[in-house]
Amino acid sequence: MTKHSRTKSRGCFSHSPVHRKGMENLGLEEKKKIIYEFICDGRYVPMKQKELAMVLQVPRERREELSKALEELVAEGRLTLSKRGRYTKAEDKILIGVFVSHAKGFGFVSVEDQEEDIFIGEGDTLDAFLGDTVEVALKGHPQGRRKEGVVQKVLSHGITEVVGTFEKSKSFGFVVPDNQRITKDIFVPLEHTKGAVTGHKVVVELTDYGTGRKNPEGRVVEILGHQNDPGTDILSIVRAYQIPTEFPERVLNQAERVAKLVSEADRQGRLDLRQEICVTIDGEDAKDLDDAVSVRRDGEHFVLSVHIADVTNYVQENSALDREALERGTSVYLVDRVIPMLPHALSNGICSLNAGEDRLALSCIMTVDAKGRIVDHIIAETVIRVARRMTYPSVNRILEDRDEEERRNYQELVPMLEEMEKLAGLLRRRRRKRGAVDFDFPETKISLDENGAPVEIRPCERNTATRLIEDFMLAANETVAADYYWQAQPFVYRVHERPEAKRLYKLGLFLKNFGYFLPSGGDEVHPGEIQKLLDRLEGTPEEAMLSRLTLRAMQKAKYATDCTGHFGLAADQYCHFTSPIRRYPDLQIHRIIKENLRGRLTEGRVAHYEAILSEVAKRSSEAERRADEAERETEKLKKVEYMEQHIGEVYEGVISGITQYGLYVELENTVEGLIHVNSLGDDYYEYEESAYELRGQHGGNVYRLGQWVKVRVKRTDRLCRTIDFQLALSSAE
Repeated sequence: MTKHSRTKSRGCFSHSPVHRKGMENLGLEEKKKIIYEFICDGRYVPMKQKELAMVLQVPRERREELSKALEELVAEGRLTLSKRGRYTKAEDKILIGVFVSHAKGFGFVSVEDQEEDIFIGEGDTLDAFLGDTVEVALKGHPQGRRKEGVVQKVLSHGITEVVGTFEKSKSFGFVVPDNQRITKDIFVPLEHTKGAVTGHKVVVELTDYGTGRKNPEGRVVEILGHQNDPGTDILSIVRAYQIPTEFPERVLNQAERVAKLVSEADRQGRLDLRQEICVTIDGEDAKDLDDAVSVRRDGEHFVLSVHIADVTNYVQENSALDREALERGTSVYLVDRVIPMLPHALSNGICSLNAGEDRLALSCIMTVDAKGRIVDHIIAETVIRVARRMTYPSVNRILEDRDEEERRNYQELVPMLEEMEKLAGLLRRRRRKRGAVDFDFPETKISLDENGAPVEIRPCERNTATRLIEDFMLAANETVAADYYWQAQPFVYRVHERPEAKRLYKLGLFLKNFGYFLPSGGDEVHPGEIQKLLDRLEGTPEEAMLSRLTLRAMQKAKYATDCTGHFGLAADQYCHFTSPIRRYPDLQIHRIIKENLRGRLTEGRVAHYEAILSEVAKRSSEAERRADEAERETEKLKKVEYMEQHIGEVYEGVISGITQYGLYVELENTVEGLIHVNSLGDDYYEYEESAYELRGQHGGNVYRLGQWVKVRVKRTDRLCRTIDFQLALSSAE
C-alpha cells in the first residue's frame, strides 16, 4: 500500500467518535471495545501500534495502556499481529457443534473432541433450539476464562418431538415443555390437538422452531395420559429421551420363532458342563439372569467358571432383532419399570439361565493361584444347567450372617459358596494391590406403592454377595479383553481415560485443606494413589464428601475399538463380556469370539468388523448416557414426590455441593436439595471456588463442603424436579 493511500485511510476516521472523544478517561474493557470496533470497520487498513496511537489520539504518556489493550485483544484471539507489527481482525474460527439452551436464555455449544463447551450469550443464539447442530464463530476468550461464541447458522435440528403438558384455550392450544431448557411454550392449532385436553401429557411434533418473539409450533402426535395418572410421569421422561418402549411386531415375531428349547443339534460341538454345579446370584426381582458362576478346587488352585448366556445363538447379525438391539443399545432400569434391550421371549425366556433347564452359554473358565493371579484360562461355547437360583440377600445371610436356617436350605451349596468368598477376596486384594479404585457409594432404593407413589427412600449398600459377583465378572471381563487384545483381533473395549490435569490440580488444592495429599507426577496420578486416599478417608467424617469430589474429578468410561486401558480398574485391557442380554457391546463381542472359536474370523470378516465397530462403540456409548440420564431423572422425580409429603419437616444432611447461588445438601436417605443463598440471611456471601466454601462478608458465617447442617423442607417443584431447603437451627424450631 502506498503512503498516499494509507494517509487517505486515516482520514476516513477523522470525524469518528473515537477521534473526537479520545480514550484517556475510559477503562481497559471500554478501550478494548473501541479499538476492536475501529479495526473491524470495513475502511480500516492494517496499522502498527504507533499509527493506531496517532489515529486514536492517544498521548505518549498513555500509550502503555494502548499497548496493554492490544496485547489482551491478541491473547483473546480477536486480533492478530503480523510479522511486520501490524494489527488486523482475527479471522473468525468456525466450529460445528450441538447447541444446549439454558432456561435463562443463554446456552452452550458442545464441540466433539473439545473438552470445554463454548458459551453463547442470550443475544448470540440466533434462535437456535435445544439439540440443534450449529455453526459457531469464536469471539475469543481471555486466558483462564470460558470460550465465547456466536451462532452463525443452524445446520440441522436434533429434536423433532417434545414432551410436555397440554393447555387448551378457546382458539388454540399450547404445550408447556417438561424440559426446562426449552424456554418457550409450543403453539398448537386446534385442528392439530388430537383431542388433548388441559392436563394431558402429550408428545408434540415440531413443525416450526420459531424465531424472535414467535413461539415454536407443532402438532400433537401422542397422548401419554393425564399428568395425575399413575405411571404417566415416568412415561413422559421415557418419551422425552426417545427411548423406545414397544417392540415392532416383526421383532416380536422373530423372537418367538427363535426362542426354542435347547435341542440335541444345539448341543453339538459344545463343551457339555451340565454336570458342573453352578448357580445364578442376582437381585430378588431380577428376571433376566444372564450369568452363572461355579468354583472348584484343583490342587492349590481355584477354577472359576463364569458362564454367560449365548444370546448370539438367537440374535443373528443384521436380523430385525439385532438392528433393534443396536438401536436401543442397553436395557433401561427405571424406578418403576425395566425397558429391555431384547423382547421378553429372549431376555426372560430362552436366554435367561433358569435353574434346572439346559441353556447355551459362552464360558470363561479361569485357573487362579493362591495369590489371586489368573494363570490360565479357556473361552468356550458350552451347554450348562444351573443347579439353584440364588439371591444377594440369601447369599449374604449364608456368608456374612452365618444364618443357620439359610445354610440348611442351601446345605449342598454352602461349601462352594465359602470357596467363592475366599476366591473373591484373593481377586479383590490382587486388584487393589495393583491400584484399582473402588468407589463404594450406596445406591438409592426407592419403594413405590401400587399407584407408583414413593413410600420409602433409603440407601442400598453393597454387601458380601454383591461384591463376590462383581469380583468374578471383573475377572472374566479383563481376561477376555486381554485374550483378544493379544490376538490383535477387532474388538470393542471398555476404556476409562486418565483424569484431566486441571481437575486433579483443583482436587489436590482442596484436599490440602483437610490435611490430605494426592501425589502426582507430570500432571498425572496413578489410580493406586487415589485408592490410598480413599483408604485414608474411610471412617472419617469427611469420607463421603471427599470421595464424591474425587469421583467427580474422574473421566467417564466409554466404549472404543482402541484399547487404551481402564484407569479406574488399573487394567491394561478391559471389556464388557458378561451381560449380552442387556448391553449391545457384550452381544457384539460374543459374535466375534464365536466366529474366532469356529475358525471363521477370515480376512473378510476382520475387515467387516473393522468397518462397523467404531460406529457400534459410539452408538453404544450414546445409548448408555441416554439411559443413565433417564434413570437419574426418574429418581429425581420420585424423590421430589416423596419430599412433597414432608414439607416443613427437619432433617440432618451434609453439604454436598456449593455454588455462587447456594448450598446443595444431601440427606441420609440420599435425597438432595438446595438452600438458596438469599435464604441464608441478610449477609452478602461470596463463593470461594478454590476452597469450596460460601463465606459471609459481614456476619462471618462460613459454609464448607462436607459440613453437617440441619435443614427444613421448604418447597418442591415436580416440573423442575427440584427440592428447596432452608437452614433450621434445631428440630424443635
